[in-house]
This record gives sequence, structure tokens and C-alpha cells, in this order.
Amino acid sequence: MTEDMTEGATSGVPHGATHGVPHGATSGAAEGTRGVAADDAARSRTGGAGASCEAGCAGKKAGRPRADAVRNRERIIDAAREMAAEHGAEVSIDEVARRAGVGNATVYRHFHDRSALVREVVRSVMDRTAGRAEEALTLSGPFDALCVFAHGAVEDRAGAMCGMLSANADEAEREHPDLRAARTRLEAGVEALLGRAREAGELRPDVGGGDLMFVLSQLARPLPGCTAALNDRYVHRHLQLFLEGLRAPARSPLPGSAATLEALRTP
Repeated sequence: MTEDMTEGATSGVPHGATHGVPHGATSGAAEGTRGVAADDAARSRTGGAGASCEAGCAGKKAGRPRADAVRNRERIIDAAREMAAEHGAEVSIDEVARRAGVGNATVYRHFHDRSALVREVVRSVMDRTAGRAEEALTLSGPFDALCVFAHGAVEDRAGAMCGMLSANADEAEREHPDLRAARTRLEAGVEALLGRAREAGELRPDVGGGDLMFVLSQLARPLPGCTAALNDRYVHRHLQLFLEGLRAPARSPLPGSAATLEALRTP
């Protein structure tokens, strides 16, 4: 609540907005009057140029978010991500604010409604997970790199984000190109990891990107009646069991066909 009050008390006040107030203007009525008169005289001599410059500079400085505002925004996104993984996409602003340790007003200052918060959570998680895929591609062992990515994606709760925009994903991406860019980047990274492991003969050929992301989605969410802490205790163990089943040569055929990432977006 203290951080919420701090951010609220100062948000919207441009840095430097008090420049130009005469020194000692609050020391007394007489001294304040002399300061105002001196300031008026100075503006007359400069033709108002100083005041104009000052307003412009203040406007530029106001565009830079303060450190506490940035921290609050990150805490809100992290809280919403964790709660979506634990309880599904229908989490309330009240619950997110409570988990983040901020007030509702702080959440609404950063995100004007719940839909804006959901979009930013999905975009940030996709970007973070895409970065993990790109880092994994720099590792030498193709299958080991795939495993490193998968375990990192579970930490990000990436799979749990898949359904958050499913009802209107296409519309959301049309209106918000950054969502489409983040998804395209993530899918490219996943396909590159799978393709490299497949070409090296380390990944069974009947597995697609959709298979991997579907399992990551299931593992990212606690089972009904289980706490997030209990899920976290076993998630990497169960993920590794799944990954071992992806190794080539395959010991038995899989039923059906490989799931693609496109298939996960098709109702």
C-alpha cells in the first residue's frame, strides 16, 4: 500500500515541474511576492523563451517511467502470470493486486482494464520464452538444448498462457501486432529447436511443436485439488519423463499424427 500511495502521489507530475519557482517562495508572503516579481521580470526580458523551454523539457522527462513504477508493473505481470497458471484466465484485478502487493489503483494505472492486463501477460511470457528458445539454440547438444528450453518454459508457465486469448486470439492479434510478433518469434524458436534435434537423429520423427507445447501447457497448471507448491515439486521430474520419450530411436509408434502449433490454435 505504501508503494501504491507513493506511485499515486507522484504519477502524472512531470519531473522538473517545480523548476522556475523562486527560491524561498514559501518562506513568507513578502519574500514570495518579491520572488514572483523577479520571476515575472525575468520572463519579460527573455520573451517567455525560458518558460517555453522548461515546459518542453519537463514533457520529455515525464515520458520516462520512474523505477518504482517499472517495478510495480513487473510485479503485477508476474502476479497475474502465476495466478493464471494456478486458477485459469478468469482471475480478478483484486486478486492480482493482492498477490502483487499493490493497490487496485496501481493496477489500473498500468492497465486500463482486465483485457489489457491479460494481453500484456501473454505477450511478456511469449517474449521471455522465445528468448529462452533462442538462447538454447546456441547450445551444442541439439536434444539437450531442447530439454533446457522445455524446463525453462515450465518455469515461465508458458503453456498456461496458451488458452488466455484462445476465445478471440485472431482478433487480439489483428488489433495488437505485438502479440502476433511475439507468437511468431516463439513458434520459430520452438520449430528451430525441434528441427535441429530431428536432423541430428536425436528426436523421434513423429513429434511436432504442438505435442511439446501441449504437454508444457498441462504441466504448467496444478491438478485440481493440488497446490502450486506441490505441482512445482514434481513438474520437472514429470517433464523429464516426457522428454525421455521424445528421444530417438522411438521404442514404439505413437497413435495419431504429430500435433502442429497451428493445430493448437484451431478449435
